[in-house]
Amino acid sequence: MGRMPAARKPTPTPISPPTPEVLVLQHTLEDAPGYLGQWLDARGVTWQVRCAEAGEAYPDSVQGFRALAVLGGEWSANDDRPTLRHAERLILEADALGIPVIGHCLGGQLIARAFGGRVERLPKPEVGWLPVRMAESSHARSWFGQTPEAVVYQWHYDNFVQLPANAELLAASAACAHQAFAIGPHLAMQFHIEITPEKIAAWLANPGPVYPGAIHEHPDTVQSPDTMNAATERHQSGSEAMADRIYSEWRRRWQ
Repeated sequence: MGRMPAARKPTPTPISPPTPEVLVLQHTLEDAPGYLGQWLDARGVTWQVRCAEAGEAYPDSVQGFRALAVLGGEWSANDDRPTLRHAERLILEADALGIPVIGHCLGGQLIARAFGGRVERLPKPEVGWLPVRMAESSHARSWFGQTPEAVVYQWHYDNFVQLPANAELLAASAACAHQAFAIGPHLAMQFHIEITPEKIAAWLANPGPVYPGAIHEHPDTVQSPDTMNAATERHQSGSEAMADRIYSEWRRRWQ
């Protein structure tokens, strides 16, 4: 009898790595996750960031993620950029799948646009550490705690001037009537709760063409670098405590 051919070893089926829990959409190079990334890492949460300006394509779907975070950036939400429209589609898909979305500055504006709100230029920009007033509602308290006012970091020239239908206003400031709103399980913020001293230093090193003139035109809402840096020493720890509260409430809504 001839030798029997050796049995072929089965080819192992490649195992795909598990989908991270959180998808983070980063629009521009200078607007990294900051304290959000630190917060996720400290709690052992797996997350993936995609940066549009770095050429990293946003995924086609948020299926499989538990939460979506959308960061800020120097672009306008109304700019004709495919990645901004892609982000809005992912926000709407997340809503349909029951995946909670949190938006920071430009990210909050994209949430507003995605649900039918309107974003426009403000008469007065806000740049620096400035106070916001919280609404007297149970929904506002669930996101921000019992504090009626907080000093948060701002750097914006636009705002969601018209909220989507069914949105609830949660915070406002003297120069900006819409600082935060909730719609369903989602939170849109105009301010940068993810801010870190490192991000502030990077932004001040390359602030763009509008900022220098805005310091002189709007001294009540646009801080100089010296004023801003001094305020960072006073308010950064409070900002991180507020971020802990906000991100914990966001995580509580993950499925």
